[in-house]
Amino acid sequence: MQKTVRIAVVGTGYWGKNLVRNFASLGTLIGICDIDDKNITYIKKTYPGLKTTNSFSDILSDNNLDAVVISTPAKLHYQMAKDSLLADKHVFVEKPLALNVDQGEELLELSNERERILMVGHLLHYHPAVVKLEELVKQGELGKIEYIYSNRLNLGKIRREENIL
Repeated sequence: MQKTVRIAVVGTGYWGKNLVRNFASLGTLIGICDIDDKNITYIKKTYPGLKTTNSFSDILSDNNLDAVVISTPAKLHYQMAKDSLLADKHVFVEKPLALNVDQGEELLELSNERERILMVGHLLHYHPAVVKLEELVKQGELGKIEYIYSNRLNLGKIRREENIL
């Protein structure tokens, strides 16, 4: 019998609410962490029974948690992912993994050393249009691809540190 991974989502704002909903529907979510009391109140009301905290260190020290999902501002991703790996947690971090390549490579090395999964959420990788395009290319339906051009009409939230790509 396969063990259910016990997860906490850190950051339940703009995108984090979607992650909370999905992990709760899978039966793997046991807690959340957010510095905004309004978000915690919303989560308590919507998902009764979840552990809630304002303290990231509470999440890291919780031995009942196997994995941490990070959905905080991009400038926090590297350090929070690193701290999570050092606490022997598996990590799913929303894009970007880090704001520079050296930090990303350091996290990858650390995950390998600690034998922990490190995964980055890339929404468009699973978008139905992208999945279908990949399928058509693999089947040879489109011939030899030399160039692809696309426009994304809904840019979502404007960010300073990173963007959808």
